[in-house]
Amino acid sequence: MGSNKLKGKDLRAIEFHSDKAKSLALSILKKHYKFHSKQEQLTLLQEVFANPQDFADDTLWHRVAEELIAKPAEAMKQEIPLREEPNAFEVFGRKHITSNAFQQMRMAMRLPIAESGALMPDAHQGYGLPIGGVLATKNTVIPYGVGVDIGCRMSMSIYDVSPDYLKRNAYQFKMGLKERTNFGTGGELNITQEHEILDRSEFQSFDLLRQLHGKAVKQLGTSGSGNHFVEWGVVRLFSNNALGMEAGEYLALLSHSGSRGLGANIAKHFTEIAKSKCLLPRQAGHLAWLDLNTEEGQQYWLAMNLAGDYAKACHDQIHYHLSKYMGIKPIVNIENHHNFAWKEVQENGEELIVHRKGATPAKKGELGIIPGSMTAPGYLVRGQGNSESLNSASHGAGRKMSRKMAKESYTGSAMKKDLSKAGVQLIGGGIDEAPVAYKDIDEVMKSQSELVEVIGKFTPKIVRMDKA
Repeated sequence: MGSNKLKGKDLRAIEFHSDKAKSLALSILKKHYKFHSKQEQLTLLQEVFANPQDFADDTLWHRVAEELIAKPAEAMKQEIPLREEPNAFEVFGRKHITSNAFQQMRMAMRLPIAESGALMPDAHQGYGLPIGGVLATKNTVIPYGVGVDIGCRMSMSIYDVSPDYLKRNAYQFKMGLKERTNFGTGGELNITQEHEILDRSEFQSFDLLRQLHGKAVKQLGTSGSGNHFVEWGVVRLFSNNALGMEAGEYLALLSHSGSRGLGANIAKHFTEIAKSKCLLPRQAGHLAWLDLNTEEGQQYWLAMNLAGDYAKACHDQIHYHLSKYMGIKPIVNIENHHNFAWKEVQENGEELIVHRKGATPAKKGELGIIPGSMTAPGYLVRGQGNSESLNSASHGAGRKMSRKMAKESYTGSAMKKDLSKAGVQLIGGGIDEAPVAYKDIDEVMKSQSELVEVIGKFTPKIVRMDKA
């Protein structure tokens, strides 16, 4: 019986077109034709692969036939060539940016759809676009140019409360973070929540969003893993703060998180579609795009915007629950987001799709927050509308060490010393997120002084992250 098993060399004469079709076919032969000779099996295979339409209704072979009927059209697609040389792009803070992130941006600028781009000083290597990459295209959207955590954002609530209140009631603030936040994959709050985002009609627009609605309900008001956080601290507002508030120090709540499982599944689903329809050279595969004139492009755009609004809703809930727990009400909220694509009209009147992956909008007068690390300060900023950066700025300090490198070169005891020195209490948080893994936020800010104006400084005091 073993001598009847087909081997690789026996199959060379057959053009399979599809690994899936090949796998299905060999599985059928092994199960149902094990007593047939090799020649009989090969003859049958050749018939199926030469004329799959004749086997479309066959009980055993219909799945193979379906795969083969669909594949020839796909096999006819031509690989889309890249530009020989990348379009020019602006770089801010080049000395802070590693070569691999810079080369990733060069690759993105070789796409035939790339119109203009920029690299922020917090940039480091990612998938598709580098983190800190800004890319403008015409009527196309790149799912991995947006990123997996769609609409990830910063949100700060400021309270007309003296920072001394935080010091006097540190235990209650810490318990609030423990009881009213939840982090990590699959995390959910054990409290009943309502929010208008859950009633949005977009959730019924196509199958994927219908399937993800339940996950969205469960994960509302929670945060992701990695560098996501919720923290109490002190914000010092400068006289130019544009918030209608007096200069001085105030209690503040700062959160960083995104669209949870909703965004991750949308990103995965549409990236696979983009890759199947937009055949790029292997080294640029993650930059596959969707045309916004297609059904898939329109579906992604709708889903991306829904995920962005969901991320905002999660922050709304986090700030609502913690404010209620502490019995205080914010007087101002500032927020900005990254990992998103915007339709923006350029100076020449042309509308482009501006992808900001780990970069934030910084139009003239636009407010935002640029955080440091669990011990380093963050900054409230106002955009200066710099067209060379495509009206963008960094989304944080940016990593200078990979997670693996941080774990190998740093210790828990060293991190505790750094936290103690900074006067920060940490709930959760791993060594991979240690302050040493991040660039110097003050140096990063100096590199983008022409992009944003600093209007305030936030100092973290009680920080909650994953792994609590």
